[in-house]
Order: sequence, then structure tokens, then C-alpha cells
Amino acid sequence: MADFGGWLMPIEYPGAGVLAEHTAVRERVGLFDVSHLGKASVKGVGALDFLNRMFTNDLTRITDGKAQYTLLCNEDGGVVDDLIAYRNSDEDFFLIPNASNTTDVVRVLNEQAPAELVVKNLHEKFAVLALQGPKAQAVIQSLGINPTMDYMAFAHVQIAGFEVILCRTGYTGEHGYEIVPRWTDATHVWDALVAAMQPFDGLVCGLGARDTLRTEMGYPLHGHELSLEITPVQASAGWAIGWKKDSFRGSEVLRTQREENTVRTLYALRSNDRGIPRAGMSVLSSEGSEVGVVTSGTFSPSLKTGIALALLEPSYAEGDSLIIDVRGRQSSVTIVSMPLLPSHVR
Repeated sequence: MADFGGWLMPIEYPGAGVLAEHTAVRERVGLFDVSHLGKASVKGVGALDFLNRMFTNDLTRITDGKAQYTLLCNEDGGVVDDLIAYRNSDEDFFLIPNASNTTDVVRVLNEQAPAELVVKNLHEKFAVLALQGPKAQAVIQSLGINPTMDYMAFAHVQIAGFEVILCRTGYTGEHGYEIVPRWTDATHVWDALVAAMQPFDGLVCGLGARDTLRTEMGYPLHGHELSLEITPVQASAGWAIGWKKDSFRGSEVLRTQREENTVRTLYALRSNDRGIPRAGMSVLSSEGSEVGVVTSGTFSPSLKTGIALALLEPSYAEGDSLIIDVRGRQSSVTIVSMPLLPSHVR
């Protein structure tokens, strides 16, 4: 167990460990308790237009019953948080931000919202469970639910007699679902899911496997690849920006960064030796000058080598070789494309 965003979270579970939990998700199915994630709601006439001015992505591109990955920036383009927005209607949105940033997200939205909108912090009203892996759909079907929904679509269903939001999304790169029960119902829903995945040789999984899985996919984590100092353009998250919108918070700075292409940008790295990159390590050119910094690094259980995400000078490209200073020892790495493994989310 360890502190994470103010919550005591499991890093790994007894009897398995990070490597086994990671493999379960890639090959079969795994279940995560990610109830530390925040929850909030924005309701009222004009909610759609308001959030579209606040968030980077274009909420008009999704319909009711769909969710969207987006970001809330400050006026300088820094990321207050990245989050998932669930569109119930153009007057009713459910938000899932990150744990430690929920208060800031709700505060910013409340400060900017017109009087007719109601913004609520629902952090401890709902839990969040994530069922991920190639057998996830079969597990959901075994509970009597038809899970054949599009990626990023959601529905209100029942598990073990308790109403939940079931959304076709996740943070592992595998086919999966995020399940949002009420806090008081969460243990019952968790127990039902644990029992349902046993015939598929599933495992409960902790934050250790969650981190190795998301790093293999190049998924950003706030505080590492995104922050008040690291913009979505730098984090290679331009796909989550509605560039055709007239304006949104931070849009002027982000458009300038996109056009000038002079800021450090996120790349994936793969080790050529036994070195394991870690966050904060310097990335060096072949001449020894610092050209970037590792934002996330780990041993990849799937690739059996060290991998990293790093902010690098924009002059570099896929295939280039660089050096990471691993505690005073030089480790050779190569820039590779993201994701480092094929994505199966769809």
C-alpha cells in the first residue's frame, strides 16, 4: 500500500505481484479499484457551451451517452487536469478528474460558471472500478449484461442488483470498461466482478500494474507528462484539442506552441541495454549535452526491457539514439513510436 493523491492505494495484491497482474490484463482480464479518481457534475441550461469554453476538446463532437477525454488548462496553457467528461445531455455532464486535482477542477469551474449552472464535487459519492483485458467483455456478458457498446460510450446498467455507469474506456490499452457505482454499493459490485472473472483466470490489480500498462501505451499521467508547467502540445496530446473551436482556456498559447514547434515534446524511448529509466533522469545527446528529461520510466513486462516517456527538444525524431543518465551510468535508448505496443481499446 502507498499514498497516492491523498488516498491509501494498493500497489500490488498478495499472491501475484505487478508482473503477474500486468500479464493478466494483457492476456486475460484484471480488475482495478481506482476509486481515488475524482467525480463531479455540471448541470443546468448552457452546461455544454460553458464546458466547451473551459475544456480543450470539442464536446459538440459527441452525443448523449458518449464520453470524451479532455483537459482543463489555465490561461498559460498549463494543465490543471485531464479528465473524462460523460455527456448525459447538453445540460448534464458527469466528470472524472484525477484524485488530487478534483478540488482545483471544481473550484475553477465554480469560479467561471454562470449563476444558472450548478457545479458539485461528488468525490466520495461514487467509486470507480476498471475491468480491463481481452476477456473483459466476456466477464460483463457473464453478468447478464450486453456490453457491445462503442468505444467511449456508456450506459446505466445493474451489476449484482446495483445501478452503475458502465463505460467502454480504460487506461491500459486493452478492451475494457470503467464501472461507476455509488460509494455505498461499491464493495458489493467489486465482489460480483471478482467472482465473475474467476472462470477467466482474472486477477485484481494494483497501481504498479496500472503504471506499467499505461506507460507501454504512452498514456500521460498528470504530474508527470502533464502539469501546470507542461502543456497538451508538449505532451503530444493535440488530438484532445478542438483546434477548430473559436477559443478555450489557454487556446492562444497552445496555438502558438503548435505553430512555432519550439518547445520540448513528449516522445517514447526504449532501452538498448539493461538500464531502467526513471522519472527525473536526464536525457543526453551523443555529445553529452542535456536535451530532455524522463517524465515516466519503468521496466516493461511485455517488452522485457526498460521504457520511458520523455520531454525532448523538438529537433529529434523516431529512430534517433540518445543516452539516459541512470544514476551516473550511461544507458543507450532509441526514440520509438507511441504506443509501444498495439492498442486494443477499440
